[in-house]
Amino acid sequence: MKYGKGPKGPLRGKKAEQLFLSIPDEDSALAASRLYASKPHMAGTPGDLDTAKDFLSLLQRELGIQQVSSKLPIFSAGSSEARAATLDISSYMEPTAWIDTYYPVLNSPLNHSLEILGDDGSPIWTADLEEVSDETDPYAAEYATAIPAWHGLSRGGEAQGKLVYVKYGRKKDYDELVASGIDFTGKIVIARYGGNYRGLKVKRAQELGASAILIYSDLRDDGTVTVDNGYVPYPHGPARNPTSVQRGSVQFLSLYPGDPSTPGYPSYENSTRVEGASKPTIPSLPISWANAEVLLKQIENGKEGPTVRLVNNVDEKITPIWNTMAVIPGHIKNEVVVLGNHRDGVLGASDPSSGTVSVHEAVRGFGTLLKNGWTPLRTVLIASWDGEEYGLVGSTEWGEDFTEWIRKHVVAYVNLDTSASGSRLHSSASPLLAHLLRDTAEQIPHPTHEGRSLWDASSDNGKLYGEKLNAEALAMYEEAQSTADSIGVNPLGSGSDYTVFLQYIGVPSAEAGFSSTLHDPVYHYHSVFDSQHWQEVYGDPGFSRHVAIAKHVGLQVLRLSGDIVLPLNTTHYSLELESYLNKVEALSAVASVGVDLTALRESIQALQAASTELDTEKAEAEFELRKVLRKMKKRRAHDRKIRRKVRKGICKLKKLFGKECHSKNFPKERLKKAIKRVQAVNEKLVAFERGFISKEGIKDREWYKHLGVAPGKWLGYGATTLPGLTEAITMDADADAAAREADRLKILIDNLTEKIAP
Repeated sequence: MKYGKGPKGPLRGKKAEQLFLSIPDEDSALAASRLYASKPHMAGTPGDLDTAKDFLSLLQRELGIQQVSSKLPIFSAGSSEARAATLDISSYMEPTAWIDTYYPVLNSPLNHSLEILGDDGSPIWTADLEEVSDETDPYAAEYATAIPAWHGLSRGGEAQGKLVYVKYGRKKDYDELVASGIDFTGKIVIARYGGNYRGLKVKRAQELGASAILIYSDLRDDGTVTVDNGYVPYPHGPARNPTSVQRGSVQFLSLYPGDPSTPGYPSYENSTRVEGASKPTIPSLPISWANAEVLLKQIENGKEGPTVRLVNNVDEKITPIWNTMAVIPGHIKNEVVVLGNHRDGVLGASDPSSGTVSVHEAVRGFGTLLKNGWTPLRTVLIASWDGEEYGLVGSTEWGEDFTEWIRKHVVAYVNLDTSASGSRLHSSASPLLAHLLRDTAEQIPHPTHEGRSLWDASSDNGKLYGEKLNAEALAMYEEAQSTADSIGVNPLGSGSDYTVFLQYIGVPSAEAGFSSTLHDPVYHYHSVFDSQHWQEVYGDPGFSRHVAIAKHVGLQVLRLSGDIVLPLNTTHYSLELESYLNKVEALSAVASVGVDLTALRESIQALQAASTELDTEKAEAEFELRKVLRKMKKRRAHDRKIRRKVRKGICKLKKLFGKECHSKNFPKERLKKAIKRVQAVNEKLVAFERGFISKEGIKDREWYKHLGVAPGKWLGYGATTLPGLTEAITMDADADAAAREADRLKILIDNLTEKIAP
């Protein structure tokens, strides 16, 4: 059967959506999870390449792609084949899939150690630094020692010094200790995970002169699911396994993501390399609660502890990684919707394989639609990114490689990282996509409760309660839950593959998935205990959440690729801008930094007015196009009944009475005009997010170009809205700098208002 030709003719609209929603299936999702999460697949490893090929095979099978050669389509980034694969997307007539190979600098662990030293310098205690499991979880038992605990892109080396506890290692935690008289020079810092991105804990320790840092998982951050509340540790119960270790990158993500050695340009095999300002200069190690507890008990008065020595030997080298890509050509070939998920992980049954499974199920749905005559209005690009756990490497390198092509063609990006690690739906998006994200979630059934929607899971909680709950952990959790906008969608900071799209190029992006609450089984993030066994027993038994998210992302892609007018809400965005400005004014008052924001507010209000007019134009343009299409359909049916001579006679009769008689080409001319009107509207909608991109970027981290939102300078993952302006007030306490940032925003917003105005 030819592409786009079904047994019953073309398939589109609600019928396509209904058929798609019938395809994602729990049994298929379970089988896919066992395929992707049954063995380690860290970026650049043989297991990683296997999963890249597995995903390529899925795309070829489900999308009906015929492989013309026995050689797999694996291309070296920068080669003519790799360049053509992306740059020729607008000319594809049938689905196509391939693998791009990039060459970033990565590291892998060689050996490590951690000791407490006695007064004579000899070791009096040695940490085991390993995760310990048994055959209750066969996956964790097999690989517990096969994947040593280390930090991606950490500095190799040895350090020795007095131990200092810094709570969560947030900037304010360090600053409080400095104010109390602590000198960090030569010290080894120990910090809890949580509160900010792990790389920033390292960065601040480095800036203050520390010689190394240890980061551990604290049981107090596990909500009510603790041994103190009577819960048994994993794998025999839902509480934290005390030997679990959180791996992950310590690259300074809020400076720039991607390969540190090629900032702003792609990692080809022969690329020029730099040292990279985003890499730490001091060693670090992730450790378990079991090891941290021993160290913390030795710290006197909560400030300074014994002398410790750590070793972190790593093998750092240029390492190939593999992005697996596929294209489903649309009727409008120069407008592209991207669906992406990263594939690399430790075992990663939740992160990232739950997301990979959901995309796997969505691909099956798209394949079924293709077999039944569906062709999307816009082209769909599916990406399985690699190297995300080292710092969003695969997506960033591709984005830096094809920046101009993306800017010209990509209208939206839908990201999936973790689909299922808990009971609560967490949604984040550019305000342009917030309504689409929510509307589609409201149309998907709740995965575990009849009569409720997927969106209703935004307020769900786990079922494991207890009397003891750490107050600081509760306060941090509640703060994290309070960032949503007026319709319940959070802004995007960083920490996943939307970053290069949204904050470097200006592509509206969205992401949603189930995350853990204070009352869910403990999610062992970046540990071997994020395993297939944990997922099947505690994470998502039955895999209904995996399937719900597959339906959700698929429905978003169908709407973005199929709606005549792009479902991008500029009015919601322009209203959110004023709420962002209100927050800045409040922060300014607290910080006693006086800055006049009147002109900026007036510009935002002018943008709101222009957006309201654009809403009217959107509705009228779509109405006119649909009207013309209906007339053409009616005319075709009419033409089959009336002979050409009769039509000519009627035309002559109309002229006798002074009425206009249109030629047979009249509907086509009206159609062209209506299409151009819709195209003009869609160009304005796409231009909206692009309008916040500044070539100069954000102060001190120029890679980030979006002046509307960015990862917080000292948050990493969390979003800071109006970042340049906000941080001039909160970080620099500089009224002149704040005024300059307000002016920069005003210029961008005024230009955007002019661009979208009728």
